[in-house]
Amino acid sequence: MLPIKDNNPTTITPWVTYAIIALNVVVFLFTVSLDPRSAQLVNLQYGAIPAIVFGHADLPPEFSPFPPGFGFLSIFSAMFMHGGWMHLGGNMLYLWIFGNNVEDAMGHFRFLMFYLICGIAAALGHGLLDTQSHIPMIGASGALAGVLGAYFLLYPKARVLVWFFWVFIFYVPAVFVLGFWFVTQIINFGSGADGGIAWVAHIAGFVAGLALIPLFKHRNIPLWHDGSPAPAFGIYRPGRKARDAGTGSNIPPWAAAYEAERAAKHASMRDDQRGPWGKEGDNRDTSPWGRYRPATGPKQKQPTKPSVGVPKVVRLHKDANPDDN
Repeated sequence: MLPIKDNNPTTITPWVTYAIIALNVVVFLFTVSLDPRSAQLVNLQYGAIPAIVFGHADLPPEFSPFPPGFGFLSIFSAMFMHGGWMHLGGNMLYLWIFGNNVEDAMGHFRFLMFYLICGIAAALGHGLLDTQSHIPMIGASGALAGVLGAYFLLYPKARVLVWFFWVFIFYVPAVFVLGFWFVTQIINFGSGADGGIAWVAHIAGFVAGLALIPLFKHRNIPLWHDGSPAPAFGIYRPGRKARDAGTGSNIPPWAAAYEAERAAKHASMRDDQRGPWGKEGDNRDTSPWGRYRPATGPKQKQPTKPSVGVPKVVRLHKDANPDDN
């Protein structure tokens, strides 16, 4: 199941998402331009090696790009490295589709901090499996998993266009797409599929995103949102906030669109003198709903249609009773 796009618009330009994608592409183009030996050395220097992150080992001073005792900084450099075109393309596609809405929900700086913290949580979760491991971990998958976890809670009902089994293309709810992705990571880890992929990093990053999104999102952004001006769940009494606006109360952003539409409908009914604003004695609808507009001018009589009944049968005998038909 490959996502292509979602139908969830944004209110800001996701500059941080664009910058992260651009930086990942630039770093990858640099690494693929190296010879195999140099590329392997770069992975050792800048990849997140659990033994170095947890302080059990150090690179030789002539190879280490970080000062002594600061080898854990490789967690950050590893987030922008990838092992191949498919690795890079899959991660950046998911970040392009889901990252802009998460950034929109928390702002530029908060999103950058959120992305990095989820990447740290993913690296630590992977490293805790074997703190003595000397195998470097690279890729943005862990930080990206945190973005997916945040989107899962923010916009579960947003519609995502997916390419299913490379044949069918259709819209499905985001909760299904991201839930399927997360369950797949758990199944792959449990079955030991492809030991070269850090499945635990994906799981840890996703869980970190679920836990951190309530702390990083803007206060006026509800969880379990469907991308529409109104929340999927919540209690709001229409008109109450609008009437209390003079006392200092503010209409929630997710309810402002509804209130504006409601006010425009009332203004139109008032201009047309419909509903409770209708004139007396002119046969206008005075119901509080104002759903019907009476016809203007004198009421015209509707033409009657000829009735359909049993045809009259006339007897042919002259001596028959004329009323006996």
